[in-house]
Amino acid sequence: MNVISRGFHGRRRDEGDRLPPGQYLVEDFPVLSAGPTPRVPLDRWEFAIDTEAGVTHRWSWPEFQALPQETPTVDIHCVTEWSKLDTSWEGVSLDVLFEDVDTDASYALVYSYGGYTTNLPLEDLLDGKAWIAHRFDDEELEPRHGGPARLIVPHLYFWKSAKWVRGIRLLDDDHPGFWETAGYHNYGDPWREQRYEGD
Repeated sequence: MNVISRGFHGRRRDEGDRLPPGQYLVEDFPVLSAGPTPRVPLDRWEFAIDTEAGVTHRWSWPEFQALPQETPTVDIHCVTEWSKLDTSWEGVSLDVLFEDVDTDASYALVYSYGGYTTNLPLEDLLDGKAWIAHRFDDEELEPRHGGPARLIVPHLYFWKSAKWVRGIRLLDDDHPGFWETAGYHNYGDPWREQRYEGD
């Protein structure tokens, strides 16, 4: 008789076990949005980081493109239970964007063209964990997938990877975003199945 169940040891995350619990693999790239797709002309696009002290750091599209670029390949997991492995992106690490940002904030509220928001602990955006991506699979990022640029935070459910990203507001206190106020989990770890409030 087996006294300790297999689940007691937790899930291993190696090449043979990359799917979080409750997820299934897809080969395509499903499109899910909470509203209409914003169309942002590149000459009017900007990205900003607003500190808790009221200081704003701002980049135009040419300035953003001139920053050091990275090409992460990551697995992504949607709260609607699909996962896509080995997705290839190109963009700017949040570590680069935060190089000259002086902050003691603990939280970030990400906001998008179109009004979408999502909240994260600031530490989940730094140390190589997140990017502002503008290319997917060697192509410019399509508007339906968040183009011209979207946030990529692959270790959390994909609603945290805000499409059409416009900026980040740094906060001392946590403020839930769009889906979080509608009953989704405040953090959204796919390995813990933190889909909805109370999970």
